[in-house]
Amino acid sequence: MDNKEAGRIFHEVAFWLELAGENAFKIRSYANAARLLEKLPESVEDVHRAGRLRELDGIGEALEKKIDELLTTGRLSFLEMLRSRFPEGLLDLSKVQGIGPKTIKHLYESLFVDSIEALRDACERDELASLKGYGQNKQEKVLESIRFLEAQEGRFHLHAAWDAAAVLCRHLQEHPAVQELAVVGNLRRYRETVTEIEMLVASGDADDVARHFMAWPELKQTLSSGPGLCATVTGANIPARLRFAALEAWPFALLLASGNEAHVTLLRKQAAELGFELKERGLFRTDGSPVPCASEADIYRALGMPFIPPEMREGTFEFKAPFPACLIEEHQLLGTIHCHSHWSDGVNSLEEMALEARRLGYAYIVVTDHSQASAIANGLSPERVCDQHEEIDRLNTRLPGIRILKGIEADILGDGSLDYGPEILSAFEFVIASIHNGMEMSEEAATEKLIRAIEHPSTTVIGHLTGRLLLSRAGYPVQVDKVVDAAVANGVALEINGNPRRLDMDWRFLRAAADKGARFALGTDAHRVSGLANMRFAVAMARKGGLEPEQILNCYPAEDILQWRAAN
Repeated sequence: MDNKEAGRIFHEVAFWLELAGENAFKIRSYANAARLLEKLPESVEDVHRAGRLRELDGIGEALEKKIDELLTTGRLSFLEMLRSRFPEGLLDLSKVQGIGPKTIKHLYESLFVDSIEALRDACERDELASLKGYGQNKQEKVLESIRFLEAQEGRFHLHAAWDAAAVLCRHLQEHPAVQELAVVGNLRRYRETVTEIEMLVASGDADDVARHFMAWPELKQTLSSGPGLCATVTGANIPARLRFAALEAWPFALLLASGNEAHVTLLRKQAAELGFELKERGLFRTDGSPVPCASEADIYRALGMPFIPPEMREGTFEFKAPFPACLIEEHQLLGTIHCHSHWSDGVNSLEEMALEARRLGYAYIVVTDHSQASAIANGLSPERVCDQHEEIDRLNTRLPGIRILKGIEADILGDGSLDYGPEILSAFEFVIASIHNGMEMSEEAATEKLIRAIEHPSTTVIGHLTGRLLLSRAGYPVQVDKVVDAAVANGVALEINGNPRRLDMDWRFLRAAADKGARFALGTDAHRVSGLANMRFAVAMARKGGLEPEQILNCYPAEDILQWRAAN
């Protein structure tokens, strides 16, 4: 059991305790334990094995016993007892935006709402609006959130799907008859969320490879198994499909399995205009003779087209001139931007974050802990800003091969100003301005607030443009064109946030923004050392948007970025 899952379980205990009306101290102790487990920089299982649970702040005898039971048996009897007292659908209600345990308890006791479906029915009967303190406006917001959640059902975050796919690929590669293997479909194109994992295999013994695949013990359910196709459900509850292709037709099958329907349709149209026919088994002339192609690049070349990387195969702008001369690649990044340390709500120290950045090959790391308005995220007071900067100075003197830039993720306040006065803001080398509160805004209000933040002389980057959280929150509406125009006019970059729960700014707007002269910062939004790997997803979104290295701040040395900021 990893720290995240252990933390989730203790958060659930706190949730049920609040519904049960337990005292605030007890609820808070479990919630604090949950956060502690989530943020623990080492494995909770290692701490448990070493007998050091009581050394953790806030873990007393009672909590130690419960953690011990959970890690030893894989279950928690106290949680099971709490669950038995309430309908299980109440926990799902916490996914609805703006609905917390107190509200859930009230709705359950007053309207007998015990599931998301029951809540939607209550809203449609105007029962929620009739309750004191709610009204039509709040009822409509709840309905909007429910509709959004229902639309996301059956979808999964990119990182979860890639992690599950990596496990399946390792299992398949153990079979000696596997000649070629690739992840395809939406996952290969790095769509923000996916409904399944699609894999393609070339093998001289497809039947035996299929049996090997279906025998993987972590698969939960077989959906279908037959010639040419296997469908199952992974241990992470993500559906997975395995299809087979002939080795001699591999590049054609790989290409057609990777582009979306619109992209493939345009490819086949281009082939037809040249007198060819593009099929999964090859590219053929009108007389039936094949056009030799040993790779996907060869196929595009035969069609008179530049090679289009998988991320861009969306049937949108990839066929329109001018095609990007050189898409960004991860090895071209010199630094990593937007990460948090234990100075605010991160897990690891500044030194640990810096050392991991150096190990990954970066020359600098821009640490942007939260500002003082984010009290829930342990935001930095002006006094703590000074203390952190002193530590950064010491580390920059002591750590060779990596530079820590003094950054901050400053909250954009209600009037569009930034959190801190000019004196404190001037001490930072890099300022990401982000909206974290007051998200129920009109498109006009959100746009105006962002533009005011862009016009602030201290702003370097606008963080996660819409505030969306994939699969859980749609984010506030924004007039992207106006924000881009303001960013270009004021020399402010726009973040492509690589946290796979955000992936914000939306890749669909990137190319048009770049054509206007916008600059971008690829941010990991890492809250622990492992989160620095989120750069993979930021790069994928930049590639989907057709961005080139010169448009991305991370591709420049630290001194060049600081000079660029000073000039703007």
